[in-house]
This record gives sequence, structure tokens and C-alpha cells, in this order.
Amino acid sequence: MRYVFLISFDGTHFSGSQRQPQCRTVQSVLEDAAQKVFGVPVKVTFSGRTDAGVHAAGQVVHLDGETSIPAEKLREAFNRLLPEDVKVLESAAAPDGFDCTRNARRKTYCYRFYTAASAMPLLERYAVRAEGRTDLARMREAAALLVGEHDFAAFRATGSSAKTTVRTVFSVTVDSTPVYGANLYEVRVTGNGFLYNMVRIIAGELYAVGCGRASCADIEQALKTGDRTLLFRTMPAKGLTLERVEFDVPLFGAQGENDGIF
Repeated sequence: MRYVFLISFDGTHFSGSQRQPQCRTVQSVLEDAAQKVFGVPVKVTFSGRTDAGVHAAGQVVHLDGETSIPAEKLREAFNRLLPEDVKVLESAAAPDGFDCTRNARRKTYCYRFYTAASAMPLLERYAVRAEGRTDLARMREAAALLVGEHDFAAFRATGSSAKTTVRTVFSVTVDSTPVYGANLYEVRVTGNGFLYNMVRIIAGELYAVGCGRASCADIEQALKTGDRTLLFRTMPAKGLTLERVEFDVPLFGAQGENDGIF
């Protein structure tokens, strides 16, 4: 039987989501717990990979196994075995033919950075300190250029194995909130898929536009030419959180709740 889980994790002490030799990963921790619950080795499949240091508020995974434990009670069974930095938020029986990788339709990531005179200990785990003043209106103007179907070749890091660099971005929003005397910025991007480090590069470029180190023209030219050197540096991993994954079918809750989301 196939089960689907909604999970959350703090990526600080993980070497990414996918299993790697001699490394602590989200997949290895989940599979260790799954083997104890099901009594046999179990493979956990993710809706998509995340890099070392990246967090997740709403990652979706599936696994196959046989157990007498009701699907909705698997959350409790797993959480008794899992460490504090990864937990199952929801568990359910997967719809017929469901595959969380192939069936994912939209993903939303949020990148957080803040500006302050010095590092803020209460923000440092999930946000990156950036220097200088930033113009929110300019950042939003630049963000609008990224919405739609584009060739995002310039917005990927080396090492990408994607067959095509064309992606559709449904929305890019930039918000600012005062927190602990700092200005916390959230760059939230929803798309049908993302290239390697794409959201971190987008966040870096919007920050650069906001503080006058780059312009909207740089983004327009990068989209036309695919030239990575036209853009600002890739922002650090710790500021990035996968917030949600959307599907064509409801996975958790009563019919009508969270339809197509998680």
C-alpha cells in the first residue's frame, strides 16, 4: 500500500534531503524510522530534492509498505521515532496511482533575509543578514519581470542536469516586516518547477536591485541571453524554505479541505 506524508524539517544539520553515503539526510532519517515501523527496509520518495541547509514547512513524500496501523495514525508512530528537527505533520493513504514526484504541479518557496546593524541571533537560523538599505518598491518592480514562462538558464547554478531551462513562475512577491529591530524580507516564489539554486539566485538578484547593485535591465537581459554573470551571487541555503507543494488531488483532511494543496 502507498502512503503519503506531509513533513517539516529544519535543514540546519542535514546534508540535504536525498540519501548520501556517510551523511545525515532527511531521507536516511525517515527511512530508518520507516524500517522500524514497517519491519522491512522502505524507500521514501520526495516531491523534489532540497540542498544542505534548506528547510521545509511542507514537503510531501510517499512510501510503500504494509502495516496494521491506520494511515492517519502513522504520523504518531513516526514522530515517536524521529528527531526534533524532522516531523510528520500529516499522514494518509495515497490516491490510486499517486506519485509525489510526477504529480506535483506547483511549489512555493520562501527566501528570507534581513537588514540590521549587526547579526540577530533570533533570526540567523532561518534568514540571512544582508548589508545596506533596500528599496521594497524597486524589488517588487523587478519581481514582476520574472512572472510567466521564461527561459531561466541564467538563474541556475552549474551542475544542473535539467533537460530544459524553461519554467513557469506563477507569482513572485516581496514583503518586509520589522522584527526585533531588523527589517525582515520575504521573497516568495511559486512555480511549476525550479532549476538548481534558482530561487536563491532570484532572491539574490532582487536584493541587489533593492540596494542599487543591479537593475531591472540586468534581469531582462539575463532572461534574453541566459548569461549567469549578469546576475548577483547565489544567496546562502539557510534562508530558503520549501513552504508547500500542490497537486491535482486532495491528499489530507476532509474532502474540500486543502484540495490540491499538500
